[in-house]
Amino acid sequence: MLRCYKGTRKRLGQPHHKTQWPKLHSQPSLGLTKQYPEPDTTTDCKLTRSVYPYIDPNQYVIPQAFKGKVVLVTGASRGIGQETALQYARAGASLDAILKEVPGAEIVTFTADVKDPIKAEEAVKVATNRFGRLDVVIANAGVATSFDNALVAKNPSDWWDTLEVNVRGVYNYLRAATPAILETKGSIIVITSAMAHLRIPHSSDYSISKFTLGRLVEFAALEYPELRIFAIHPGLIQTALAQGAGILNSTLPVDTPALPAATILALSAGKAEWLRGRYWSSNWDLGEGESKWKEKTLKQNGLVNKLFIPV
Repeated sequence: MLRCYKGTRKRLGQPHHKTQWPKLHSQPSLGLTKQYPEPDTTTDCKLTRSVYPYIDPNQYVIPQAFKGKVVLVTGASRGIGQETALQYARAGASLDAILKEVPGAEIVTFTADVKDPIKAEEAVKVATNRFGRLDVVIANAGVATSFDNALVAKNPSDWWDTLEVNVRGVYNYLRAATPAILETKGSIIVITSAMAHLRIPHSSDYSISKFTLGRLVEFAALEYPELRIFAIHPGLIQTALAQGAGILNSTLPVDTPALPAATILALSAGKAEWLRGRYWSSNWDLGEGESKWKEKTLKQNGLVNKLFIPV
């Protein structure tokens, strides 16, 4: 398993004022519920902020379900990426720090700028040359600027760099890895955000980048029907990115990093095939989504980006 570090500018250590969240309608599953009024329609899918039985990683750890599988994770040095890499290693996948917790796990680590397409190609070659295959790619690396300034006041280089890292970085690895993933009938998981579907002032660069990722996943699924690819909102996690952007404050509920990691593991293990090319929030119970939303989603082509025209 390849554990990839990103070598991009972080821009997350600047002091910032507490973000004043606007009172907009939003889905309660988006991790932004306490300062938002309830939406006009309610979801019948259970909301969760920690690992639940349907996605419990132990179901893959005990039988070593990922033994012999090769997984590439970008942004795996900390936070969601690190937890995800650890979960795969525990489940038997071939991942410095992870070795201390999972003796015997095979790991290759390297530093690379995700914006560089050549580095992405090299990462995939390392996996296939050393291990002979590539089964899962987790496109997790990302950045955000502080949510304190409107788009004109933001540093233009930083604003555009957010899109470069978050969109181009994912595209580079999707492009490089797709042939190998199709060969093994593996999975690509793209980490997006509920921010893609909210209009919150001062978040233009980050929100636009995440919205674009959803569309990228949709097109990948459209052009490669056999590709198992998903866009996943990880929940609201205490990461350096979230803290630096000013997203976290006392009014917002926080999720555990194990939640998105377990969701990713379950999807790449073959659960929820109906979600290919679609968006899913880790806060939604995947089992209930399967029983309550699958038929409606496929019939109405839901959980994708759409333009709403009032009638």
